[in-house]
Amino acid sequence: MAIEPCSAQGGQGRPRLEAADIFRAASGAYRDRYVPTRDQRKVMAAIEQCRTAALGGHLDICTKCGHQAPAYNSCRNRHCPKCQSLAQARWIENRRQRIIPTKYFHVVFTLPQELRGLARLNPRELYDLVLESAARTLLDFGRSRLKAQLGVTTWRARARLSISRSLYPPGRYLESTAGELRWTGCLLPHKRLSPPG
Repeated sequence: MAIEPCSAQGGQGRPRLEAADIFRAASGAYRDRYVPTRDQRKVMAAIEQCRTAALGGHLDICTKCGHQAPAYNSCRNRHCPKCQSLAQARWIENRRQRIIPTKYFHVVFTLPQELRGLARLNPRELYDLVLESAARTLLDFGRSRLKAQLGVTTWRARARLSISRSLYPPGRYLESTAGELRWTGCLLPHKRLSPPG
């Protein structure tokens, strides 16, 4: 038994179509045509069963009016969009509180073709090196060309065979004039960061 605020008033209704509906409708055909890995099959099964009778349920009871509402348990799989939506919203809000209010560039560093085989053998190690090298490149660029100390936000995808990594340097910089800080200029001219050719 869980004790929850009253749901008798209703709240946000269920979306017309959820990822779980798509998985339930199409996963059989997908499995027939492709060969998902064991981990992929586990994720698919978790999403298909999320908040259904297959995972059991509990009773939500309002502490104010006593209204009771049965509810199915969630799968808690980190790939499930329904289970992770609150965690995702919290993560995004936490990121928003930490960034400075300016525009950012999306800089993508792509792994050369020659290293992709090595990436399949040691993905985490290689992509961590790519990300570290990319961040250092931007920091060195800032120091040598702009005479500025950059702050670089990195984003690490969990996809195992992704061939690129993203960084988000700010698009402008703060300048101190007569004791006042103000946003000015373009921090990283895109032509200098573009590939040659």
